[in-house]
Amino acid sequence: MPNFDEILEHIGEFDLFQKRTFLLISLLSAASAPVYIGVVFLGFIPEHRCLNPGAAELRRRCGWTLEEELNYTVPKGEAFIQQCMRYDVDWNATELSCTDPLGNFSHLNGSIPLTTCQEGWLYDSSIQSIVSEFDLVCKYSWKLDVFQACVNVGFCLGSIYVGYVADRFGRKTSILITTLVTSITGVLVAVAPDYIWTVIFRFMQGLVGKGSWTAGYILITEIVGASYRRTVAILSQTAFAVGLLILDALAYAIPHWRWLQLAVTLPTFLLLLYYWCLPESPRWLLSRGQNGKAMEIVGDIAKTNRKPLPPDFESIDLEEDNEKDTKQSPSVMDLVRTSQMRKYTLILMYNWFTSAITYQGLIMHVGISGDNVYLDFLYSSIVELPAAAILVLTIERVGRRYPWAIAHLMAGIACLVTAFAPEDMHWLMITAASLGKLGITMAFEMVCFVNTELYPTFLRNLGVMVCSSLCDLGGIISPFVVYRLAEIWHQLPLLVFTAVSLIAAGSVLLLPETKGRNLPDTIEDVENFHRYHAKQLN
Repeated sequence: MPNFDEILEHIGEFDLFQKRTFLLISLLSAASAPVYIGVVFLGFIPEHRCLNPGAAELRRRCGWTLEEELNYTVPKGEAFIQQCMRYDVDWNATELSCTDPLGNFSHLNGSIPLTTCQEGWLYDSSIQSIVSEFDLVCKYSWKLDVFQACVNVGFCLGSIYVGYVADRFGRKTSILITTLVTSITGVLVAVAPDYIWTVIFRFMQGLVGKGSWTAGYILITEIVGASYRRTVAILSQTAFAVGLLILDALAYAIPHWRWLQLAVTLPTFLLLLYYWCLPESPRWLLSRGQNGKAMEIVGDIAKTNRKPLPPDFESIDLEEDNEKDTKQSPSVMDLVRTSQMRKYTLILMYNWFTSAITYQGLIMHVGISGDNVYLDFLYSSIVELPAAAILVLTIERVGRRYPWAIAHLMAGIACLVTAFAPEDMHWLMITAASLGKLGITMAFEMVCFVNTELYPTFLRNLGVMVCSSLCDLGGIISPFVVYRLAEIWHQLPLLVFTAVSLIAAGSVLLLPETKGRNLPDTIEDVENFHRYHAKQLN
């Protein structure tokens, strides 16, 4: 009896019905971008200098503006000194000169004592972020790391039960539930009264935020024909880049983090209309034994695509042959049971980790670049758009391994060039950084579908879930790498990204080429393919 892929060959593998569904899922993917990357603007670090209330009387006596006072009372030097320290002197002494107040301390031989900033900071008023509202600078700067890391912790923990919801209750149900909760918690982040509640609501948003994107990604790949599945999977991720461009435009127009959070959250409530216009996955229905509902959707696909149903459609049992799958129960131990499975698992886990820490790290590094954050973010987002086209044109001609390795290599070299580019050659820094973003975007998209090609059928979902958990770990670590290492040297995070990317480039060459290969059904198939691949190389 024909399976679902054979039915799609009659009623359309990627026609009007699937294209409409693809558009809906693309909107969902674009809407998820602020959840992942919103910290660039919500947590933007504006220019700031240490306030010194003790000099208020001197300012009034001399008729200074606050800016003029800070020019005298804030020490000159590196950024940390200017932003986090102040002179520890008595500014209310009557003998202080209004033209050169520091001259009165010449007896200290130019070594005027410093103390930490304890009375607050003066921020650039052109932008309001959680940093300026909650004073997340200097000794409190680690709180900004926690703000971004908490959403990735939520992703990591939430992926466990969100995946269960999608498999137990359906892709569509999972999308609707996670979208509703993500939208509600997004509003709560915008109205949170203090830092603690902001972090709590951000964590809650992370618990479900990954679920809608994941379920949508699975749904669109399950509803198209086999020959279009890989292309659709790659192109669907392009919508995320469109979401980044929209986020950048909104952030430029709305320089207050609370209003920006509402602007990117409130429209997502419209996605709940998917209850009436988004189909359930027929493959999932078949796997749950709901053949009647699956046949109804098949009929809708044929009607929308204007394709005739097979003449014996009513007598076809659409239940797919999962005999091989049901005979084997997946276990985490299967991922490391044999030598090849261990190698696949370790390499894939490392590549998930590298892709996440480099991708998110490069975006966050844009936020502390000190230049026009909106233009820099725009450039780094635009270069994501051709990534999908490049992969679609190359992976079926050249294969998977070499484009994947070249993508990591390009990201690593670009980060290295950006780190050592002269400051007066801003165009070189932007060009290199954009190429690095293009490379890591391609690598990210590659690991998503190569992961599914390497594991046997009964272990595929579990393998992707376990390996991609390292993606969340990379997201947790990335803000600490970017913000803390940048305090030592602004470009030091880029050297970290260079190192991990170059190692990843070499590691993928240790994997077998999967171009033109049937997906393995058992661990034995994996081992047999390795032996065949090794023989071909010899």
